Amino acid sequence: MAYSCMRCSAGAGAGASAVRRGAAAMRAPAALSFVRCGLRRPAAAAAAKGVKAGMDAGVENPARSAAPSKVENGLPSEITLDDFEDLNPLSENDESTVTITVVGASGDLAKKKIFPALFALYYEDCLPKHFTIFGYARSKMTDDELRNMVSRTLTCRIDKRENCNEKMEEFLKRCFYHSGQYDSEEHFRDLDKKLKQHEGSSVSNRLFYLSIPPNIFLDVVKCASVSASSVNGWTRVIVEKPFGRDSDSSAALTRGLKQYLVEDQIFRIDHYLGKELVENLSVLRFSNLVFEPLWSRQYIRNVQLIFSEDFGTEGRGGYFDRYGIIRDIMQNHLLQILALFAMETPISLEAEDIRNEKVKVLRSMKPLQLDDVVIGQYKSHTKGGTTYPGYIDDKTVPNDSLTPTFAAAALFINNARWDGVPFLMKAGKALHTKGAEIRVQFRHVPGNLYKRSFGTDLDTATNELVIRVQPDEAIYLKINNKIPGLGMRLDRSKLNLHYAARYSKEIPDAYERLLLDAIEGERRLFIRSDELDAAWELFTPLLKELEEKRIAPELYPYGSRGPVGAHYLAAKYNVRWGDLTTEHKA
Repeated sequence: MAYSCMRCSAGAGAGASAVRRGAAAMRAPAALSFVRCGLRRPAAAAAAKGVKAGMDAGVENPARSAAPSKVENGLPSEITLDDFEDLNPLSENDESTVTITVVGASGDLAKKKIFPALFALYYEDCLPKHFTIFGYARSKMTDDELRNMVSRTLTCRIDKRENCNEKMEEFLKRCFYHSGQYDSEEHFRDLDKKLKQHEGSSVSNRLFYLSIPPNIFLDVVKCASVSASSVNGWTRVIVEKPFGRDSDSSAALTRGLKQYLVEDQIFRIDHYLGKELVENLSVLRFSNLVFEPLWSRQYIRNVQLIFSEDFGTEGRGGYFDRYGIIRDIMQNHLLQILALFAMETPISLEAEDIRNEKVKVLRSMKPLQLDDVVIGQYKSHTKGGTTYPGYIDDKTVPNDSLTPTFAAAALFINNARWDGVPFLMKAGKALHTKGAEIRVQFRHVPGNLYKRSFGTDLDTATNELVIRVQPDEAIYLKINNKIPGLGMRLDRSKLNLHYAARYSKEIPDAYERLLLDAIEGERRLFIRSDELDAAWELFTPLLKELEEKRIAPELYPYGSRGPVGAHYLAAKYNVRWGDLTTEHKA
């Protein structure tokens, strides 16, 4: 394991409260750099990402003041972080520990996603040498009972099954449990004592994953900050969506979190940003000359971001009914993808540079208007002798609920690159298929010599780039091609990168990538507070209008293609939904 010096604040700013000092303890000068699945990341860069130097104004930087000097041209000059790391490697006895505490360990998210993702990282040798996992929840449970619960959800990589049982046993030995209330500082102090027993005298780094309802986020953050934060390493907190219900509640949550944490300690997770094809967006655009010149209003006619599920709420409607499809999918997942897709070229791949460009996109957009939105709700439908229940048939949903389970919207970016290009979003439950994709429809070829071959419908000749995020990940480009033979007949073909056929390695789950990034202090795929504010500003006026006017959603049958109104919305901007064609997936 390699370690690096870190620029950081030694304590809270002048006049900080005792609670704020707890947050300051979460920012300590110990940084961890380790082999990321066989690829070593620059230690100094990882350290700089772990804690920013200027988090609290007026605090002297201990890493800077402690650094020795070197001589250049006969004069002493300050040694850089890279130089300092080379000159002063830490001994093996000073190795750091990482403790990951899953708060809400008995819940579905923890069991189905977080623990399996942590095991997958361990299986791939992506976690640090010294790590421990703690589950924390109100349920009474022993360490062995937690291990039994976790073991039922663990699987090994398809492409790497050797020593699977042995790896599972090793992983489970590192899992422990502590029962406590979420608002009890005393119970978190008890947790802190257990953590210290495992950490020993090493530098301790702590990551808290809040897999809990948002109404108790602040209770947990306060207790963890005051009673269970690291005193000599970093402490970070991963917060799951929803981040509020509108601009006001989101801002209140952010203010509450920042009573106990600074922004760089808060990792707001949107798991769609960790999906392979979403992370590949910037690679596809910025490293391929064939695409970047086309990425503008000059060549792109419209962009479609589509999310569909082929199942309903299935007994979980009580939770969903408080938020609806717009808050659950569009305001976060799809809008985040849109911002990544449409942003200008960042000056580097550093987290802040990328997030700055995303914020610029969001601030350039007009708030959504009711005329540019269609909402729907699925109803009961019988197909093949099977009756599928409607949304309000769910016993956890009120009979008079107007919560949309489907929404389609047209958004616009008011800048030079995208002026006039409709970005169409569509998201729904209980539809005819399951998937998520980005569709880029290009403009017609001016004066197309072969337009007679396509008849009067030039849309059939439109080039289209499709990025299929899930399932069956793929990137393909639709082109026009001559059918072999003596005649001049054209058809539409695909240049297809099908991931399962091209790559033998299994695609990691999004939670694996995001958990690893949080451990390393990499914030590129997490949401910053100003980014969150800008996102809510786009949707809050629409959401308030829908609720105040009690707009009734258009009903659509379970398993259908959604409300008819979505087609009229697309037609309003001379667009056809690309996912409703008869094309076959390659």
